[in-house]
Amino acid sequence: MKAVAIQRFGGPEGLEVIDVPAPTPAAGQVLVAAEAIGVGGADTLIRRGGLTDYGFKEGHVPGGEVAGTVTAVGDGVDSSWIGRRVWAFTGMGGGYVEQAAAPVEEVLPLPEDLSAVDAVTLGSSGPVAHFGLAHARFAPGESVLVRGAAGSIGIMTVQLAARGGAGAVAVTTSSAERGDRLRELGATHVLDRSGGGDGDAPEGYDVIIDIVAGVDMSSFFDRLNPNGRMVAVGAVAGLPPADFGAKMMAAFQKSLSFAVFSTATVAAPTLRAVRAGQFAAASRRELPTVVHELLPLEQAVLAHRKMDAGEVFGRIVLTP
Repeated sequence: MKAVAIQRFGGPEGLEVIDVPAPTPAAGQVLVAAEAIGVGGADTLIRRGGLTDYGFKEGHVPGGEVAGTVTAVGDGVDSSWIGRRVWAFTGMGGGYVEQAAAPVEEVLPLPEDLSAVDAVTLGSSGPVAHFGLAHARFAPGESVLVRGAAGSIGIMTVQLAARGGAGAVAVTTSSAERGDRLRELGATHVLDRSGGGDGDAPEGYDVIIDIVAGVDMSSFFDRLNPNGRMVAVGAVAGLPPADFGAKMMAAFQKSLSFAVFSTATVAAPTLRAVRAGQFAAASRRELPTVVHELLPLEQAVLAHRKMDAGEVFGRIVLTP
């Protein structure tokens, strides 16, 4: 079968289409014939070589989520899964393939009216947005800033904050056109990437959800209200400087808080219930998904070039 692997860390050209044997599901796994594959920010970080300290090596097949039809099951898995349309989490890799193996506990049936493309647009990003806001102890009436709101996590965070009764939902983004689209999804204020550009925006925020990180992350501590909380749920611009916490210490009397968040810390039944609820809401058109573009699996290099160039609004989806 066809797969895409990181043959050389660095630019998108390090991705190559390769032929590999189709996997046989191990005990506790299912095999999914992929119809849609999500392209995420973590995939680009791994491809650049930014996470080699976590054990990622050249030859790694990126991709964390696929949607399609179960074609086989491993030992110990109910055979009734075969033929069902599902979303599946493959972990921190293994998704850029025509057929993906995944643990059955990381597989969720899809509502009849939810497409595979919509499933991989929402499956990871929606829970990150939900639990990221919860980790920040967001409450109705509070002001929220979403830093890097044009990706799938940011778009879902904007929607959930607005639906949750936020007093204001500000976003940072790269263009007025993107800002207009984010307003349609619930944003009340549109800022440039530095956090400026809207004279009517709040001076401070109770909650900042940061998907960007990078060298400028610490400057956004200045945007927090007293007792404000910043939660980093991604690092699409790379890790922040080692001394990023100095800004918080300098503002000691404001009692600011900073945390990182990963859905890996959420109990599996809780995570599954939230994801299922979001899938159901999306199937009823109550939680819009935003797909930037569909590209063939063989064009993963192009997908990553668009990600690196900052062209993507929503999610790019690969289709085998």
